[in-house]
Amino acid sequence: MTDNQTVQACTEAWTQSIESIVELVAPLPENSWNRATECPGWSVRDIVSHVIAVESELLGDPRPIHSLPRDLRHVTSEFARYIELPVDKRRCHTAPEMVGELEYTIIRRSRALRNAKQTPDELVPLPLGQDAPKVPYHYLLQTRVLDVWAHEQDLRRTLDAPGNLDSPAALIARDLLLSGLPKAVAHAAGAPAGTTIVLDVTGPVEFLRTVRVDAAGRGSVDESISLAPDVQLTMDWETYVRLACGRGRPGPVTIDGDKELADRVLANFSVTP
Repeated sequence: MTDNQTVQACTEAWTQSIESIVELVAPLPENSWNRATECPGWSVRDIVSHVIAVESELLGDPRPIHSLPRDLRHVTSEFARYIELPVDKRRCHTAPEMVGELEYTIIRRSRALRNAKQTPDELVPLPLGQDAPKVPYHYLLQTRVLDVWAHEQDLRRTLDAPGNLDSPAALIARDLLLSGLPKAVAHAAGAPAGTTIVLDVTGPVEFLRTVRVDAAGRGSVDESISLAPDVQLTMDWETYVRLACGRGRPGPVTIDGDKELADRVLANFSVTP
């Protein structure tokens, strides 16, 4: 797939996923917006607020003026405070206000995506403030697909409305989540040089990947099969997503091989901020 095709695919996947969020939340009664989700510290309202906030920032809207409370337990870093501020600002908004703002934001953002002048490789800032790092435009779109789709799945689990586990956005999310796995294994989990870990994922999105740690301690991931890995982890696709997105340790996960190493890998499996 060329970078231009990637931009088009990401735009279509983002559109399908964010419109699915509207379909999920538009009919909800007011009290359902306060239901807790698996995303630490966030309710249904908070997830929708976050999606609105990031897309609004990409549109160039000013950040809200708001004093964030200091006693939010899930806010443990300056990055988390940056993300939390526009979420906390909207905690007093009603359900109709939330749905209306989300729909309006989607209209504006869709128009901006259609009219975008950036080339796929043009460096653009991530929506993380004035000092945000710059990434290729196509990569920015991939991160937006992952974020929106992961939160769509948070909402679906909370509202008992499964779906879109094999959508176009799910496939983009898979590739982006897998790209962070070598670092999680080699650095966060401290897997020693020479380690091979096979990941066997079943379900709506199936794949087999091998993570290898080279002599210098660097990790890589590929599709080749390792016949005698140090660890093999077998899980379904939804379990993989929940682990990779830091949604606790759901099960079941089948472990073959070095259990102590497997436990370290699973404890450090999250690759999202």
